[in-house]
Amino acid sequence: MTAPAVRLDGLMQIAINVKDVDRATAFYRDTLGLRFLFSAPGLAFFDAGGVRLMLVKAERPELDHPSSILYFRAADIEEAHRGLAGRGVVLLTKPHVVHRAEAYDLWLAEFRDTEENLLALMSEVPRS
Repeated sequence: MTAPAVRLDGLMQIAINVKDVDRATAFYRDTLGLRFLFSAPGLAFFDAGGVRLMLVKAERPELDHPSSILYFRAADIEEAHRGLAGRGVVLLTKPHVVHRAEAYDLWLAEFRDTEENLLALMSEVPRS
């Protein structure tokens, strides 16, 4: 008997571990400007371009670790970087090219949220 085919259609939700849900909610809503969807006890949910972000306090010690790195698309990475700096965000790197493709340069700038999770701005800048 063969196993049925499996096809996944992309990410639906990403859980981000936080120490303080209220503090993290304010950061993702007010500082990053993500659309707040709803909350439940110990949880907060946001829309990140069609992918739901769930802020959650770890329920068990083995789940208490920093999140994966989330790369947020920025139309103008320099402007987004300045905007985050103006909001007091801990910026780790200035926008810089990490890859040169034939049609675009891939730019990146890293920062941290209020819970010490590593995040990044990313932008594909067309080459002239």
